[in-house]
Amino acid sequence: MITRFSQRQRFSAIALLCFGLLGTGLVLQTLKHVAPCPMCIMQRYAFVVVGLFALIAALHNPRGRGGQLYAGLIGLAAATGFGIAARQSWLQWFPPKYVECGPDLEFMMNSFPLGQALPMIFQGSGDCAKVDWTFLGLSIANWAGLWFAAIFVMALTVLLQRRERSRFAN
Repeated sequence: MITRFSQRQRFSAIALLCFGLLGTGLVLQTLKHVAPCPMCIMQRYAFVVVGLFALIAALHNPRGRGGQLYAGLIGLAAATGFGIAARQSWLQWFPPKYVECGPDLEFMMNSFPLGQALPMIFQGSGDCAKVDWTFLGLSIANWAGLWFAAIFVMALTVLLQRRERSRFAN
């Protein structure tokens, strides 16, 4: 069903989805006072990367391998975001025994080299295990994971569609 849409339409949908989700996050942060934890911020970065790649792909509208390259980059960024969301969901479902609120993302990035800051981010702090908001019983991290998975599948359809066409062209 999704393959009925053109490559440009799929890339446009991914970009709109990502920017809409980022907007929703900002609304929750501003109006509902739901402060993002370090892992939430990393998920936002992943949505920005996915959204920018998708926007560039939609504007460029490449043919052949160019579309596959964009789809691969989008899929990789979505898989990264999914991994972060899955780790945070795990922390929320199985919170650590001793909850301690670690330093925020800005402090970690300014105080430590990237190689040391990233493991600290993925360990999660007490803030990352806390569920501040839910919709239909799912936390923000759960929803982010579902959206990253959906984006990955959409990118995969671009990759598979291109391969099928080239196989039938021979």
